[in-house]
Amino acid sequence: MIVWLNGTFGCGKTTTAAELRCLIPSSRVFDPETVGYMLRPNLADHPVTDFQDWPPWRRLVVGTATELARFTGQHLIAPQTVLDRGYLDQIFAGLVHAGLTVFHVVLDADDDILRQRILGSAEAQQWRLAHLPAYQQSRSWLIRRADLVVDTGNRSPAEAAGQIANALGRRT
Repeated sequence: MIVWLNGTFGCGKTTTAAELRCLIPSSRVFDPETVGYMLRPNLADHPVTDFQDWPPWRRLVVGTATELARFTGQHLIAPQTVLDRGYLDQIFAGLVHAGLTVFHVVLDADDDILRQRILGSAEAQQWRLAHLPAYQQSRSWLIRRADLVVDTGNRSPAEAAGQIANALGRRT
């Protein structure tokens, strides 16, 4: 199984993934961004503003996740913002075609809370703020597409992870 944690930058995906890892036996965190970091120097002559725009990124995320799950026999927790519906559909269809179950979680919070968190962090403030409008435009279809939506505005990452683990327990 792949537990895909989606949501805008600053909503708590990475921290929640680490907490969730402790609650799901036989799981590991797989960060799809590492695939993008690998591709950057190899596709430098094909510039994009976001490595998700490279078709190889989407195919390699599917391939890497599939191979990691098969090799380790573990569930994967993937904290990655994907706001393009076509890209998300492509990735999820590839994972399902490979025989993996995908549980799509959207971590959400009120816009004011997101701005506060972003401004309170030294990590990529301008990048995160610049991408809030794209999240706002994608929010409604993301929420409809999700298996679970978790409001992280009034929950700690540990509480959000607990809610996800409980929902997963009800599914099995």
